[in-house]
Amino acid sequence: MHDLKKLIAQLTLEEKAGLCSGLDFWHTKGAERLNVPSVMVSDGPHGLRKQEEGADHLGIHDSIQAVCFPAACATSASFDRTLLYETGETLGQECMAENVAVLLGPAVNMKRSPVCGRNFEYFSEDPYLAGELACAFTKGVQSKGVGVSVKHFAANNQETRRMSVSSQVSERALREIYFPAFEKVVKEAQPKTVMCSYNKINGVYASENEWLLTKILRDEWGFEGFVVSDWYAVSDRVKALKAGLDLEMPGGDRENDEKIVAAVRAGELSESVLDEAVERILKVVLDYIDNRRTAKFDRQADHQKAVKIAEECAVLLKNEGALPLKRGEKVLFIGELAQKPRYQGGGSSHVNAYSAEGAYCFAEGYGVSYIKGFGADGGGTNEERAEAIHAAKNADKVIVFAGLPDSYESEGYDRTHIDLPECQNLLIKELVESGANVTVVLHNGSPVAMPWIKDVNAVLEVYLCGEGVGEATVNLLYGNANPSGRLAETFPLKLEDNPAYLNFPGDKKKVDYAEGVFIGYRYYDSKKQRVLFPFGYGLSYTQCAYENLTVSKSEMRDTETLEVSVDVKNVGQRDGKEVVQLYVSDHTGSAVRPVRELKAFEKIALEAGEKKTVCFTLDKRSFAYWNEDLSDWYCASGEYEITIAKHSRDVGISEKITVHSTARLPLSIDDNTTVEQLFAYPETRAVMQGLLKKTRPHDDGEKMGKKDDAMMRAAYMQAPLRTVKLALNLSAEQYNGLLGMLRGSLEGK
Repeated sequence: MHDLKKLIAQLTLEEKAGLCSGLDFWHTKGAERLNVPSVMVSDGPHGLRKQEEGADHLGIHDSIQAVCFPAACATSASFDRTLLYETGETLGQECMAENVAVLLGPAVNMKRSPVCGRNFEYFSEDPYLAGELACAFTKGVQSKGVGVSVKHFAANNQETRRMSVSSQVSERALREIYFPAFEKVVKEAQPKTVMCSYNKINGVYASENEWLLTKILRDEWGFEGFVVSDWYAVSDRVKALKAGLDLEMPGGDRENDEKIVAAVRAGELSESVLDEAVERILKVVLDYIDNRRTAKFDRQADHQKAVKIAEECAVLLKNEGALPLKRGEKVLFIGELAQKPRYQGGGSSHVNAYSAEGAYCFAEGYGVSYIKGFGADGGGTNEERAEAIHAAKNADKVIVFAGLPDSYESEGYDRTHIDLPECQNLLIKELVESGANVTVVLHNGSPVAMPWIKDVNAVLEVYLCGEGVGEATVNLLYGNANPSGRLAETFPLKLEDNPAYLNFPGDKKKVDYAEGVFIGYRYYDSKKQRVLFPFGYGLSYTQCAYENLTVSKSEMRDTETLEVSVDVKNVGQRDGKEVVQLYVSDHTGSAVRPVRELKAFEKIALEAGEKKTVCFTLDKRSFAYWNEDLSDWYCASGEYEITIAKHSRDVGISEKITVHSTARLPLSIDDNTTVEQLFAYPETRAVMQGLLKKTRPHDDGEKMGKKDDAMMRAAYMQAPLRTVKLALNLSAEQYNGLLGMLRGSLEGK
């Protein structure tokens, strides 16, 4: 154990300030005279991007050869916590072998819009799913003695003007949508570091936001590690330090170190604040040093892991019998992506892959033929298209390898549309018109439009599935592996359907999150908007059936937990995996809420004919929403529906329960308090009914609140007290007495 306070007491003011900034692009500073070492951090949520020399943050310079695993857009589709933990373990082992102390990931920002350029690095549009998977990944990495940096905290949901724009978000949306994934990882996995985002949040830079970095992250969630800036995200170094930002990256800005020293000497910054930041940094650094060991980076073994992971991530979106392919069929692969797959996104996470062969390399043993048709860069000629159509006439089945080129989606900029390159859409259209049996394999980091969806036989979404995507795709196409992925995001029919469309990417100064909590399926499903494919959707080469949904109780207090179980049976002819999804619907009417929300899931393996029972535990957060008046999670009393479904639009099987709240919403009574608000509380309802009995003897009070005449009932229930005073002809004395009685009833007087 290190006596950190004793160590810090031996540091000079200048040394302490220096420890709060990097040595260079990828290393922390050390203090040699006190045996405090410098350690390395490295990009790579889906693969190690360790750079031996040079310094860049956007993947311009080469890094060491490493294994590129599927990006988060793909691993999220696995819906598999165990898979994410094992991926994290492997990356942690690689980091230890390469003397990397902190892996800069996972990235858990929400997919607010499908055109965010960095969506391929993010898990989902759903905070519960993102949090569960990121938590498993974090535990896996840190089990090897290496830290992670959960990023980018917070509300970093676009690349356009990301270093200056202010994300204008309600507290409810932050709490329900943009915070929970971070909260889950912090509370359950204690990441060594959290990386703050570039953007402002409601006018305050994340790096200078004390509410964000101290009150929420540390005081409320209990974060024990250090906060690091995104590279060049610090605007005012002293303000950032006061707010809770410990380490500024990259290094090289000596002026900011000097500003810290000057602020302490001028009494503008307490040296104790600086000491706390240094202590948090040293705790992580020395913990890594204490646990450092010799480890092996077995690239070949890890490559095979990448193949198996990719098989778990691919999503079968459509299949009318073309898949799985059979040996002996004349199969034609079209598209240069079959030879040169796009398996990762661009920017700071770009990995120098160990081995990245295309699907055609692994399909030659099946007698598959290949023709280019169009380029991997999105270009294509009339001659190439004509050759492909001619070649397809001699094939039993045609597999078109389509997708987005590197230039379409990358860190640093957002897409402006969700279309595939036109040459791809045109070739698919003409192949179908020629009578070809067409399957489309998609390589993309985020949703794309599919104008040909009704005409092709099958669609296999492989996302950006890492360097093993070629082999994995062939295994999936030929049925050596059974597709089991599910969409972690909604595929809209067109970009204009997206709830953020009118407010993305905002103006030069700010972006309004006007859709509030209604992002992704929460919006599409509540609005009953037609979509291309819903959240949670995915097919398989087998089928599963659900039955015997049971809940442990029909009524519960919000302080209790609820046990839910369901039987799942593989009723098909093949072994496979099923993702069982549990959604909760609030029928209380107490707040405007999405029609249903994912609150639990489990991925299970089932042999053909096998049945298993899947169990879930739900707690208050499974039913609650963030109430801004209460400044807390609130579970309204009333009816809730629990649905086990195959995706967010699936009817599934359901049970209803009643939840009784132990919390009470605050009610401030004044001239504008409505009768409806007063009727929500038994005490104030009784006062109002008593008033009516006195002033309207012909009415029993209860009847007045339940008029058959809809107009009269609405007028009564929505009337503010000042109107009630006039309608009942109350004197000033009577009215003041009423206000006193109402307020006193809530206080128990």
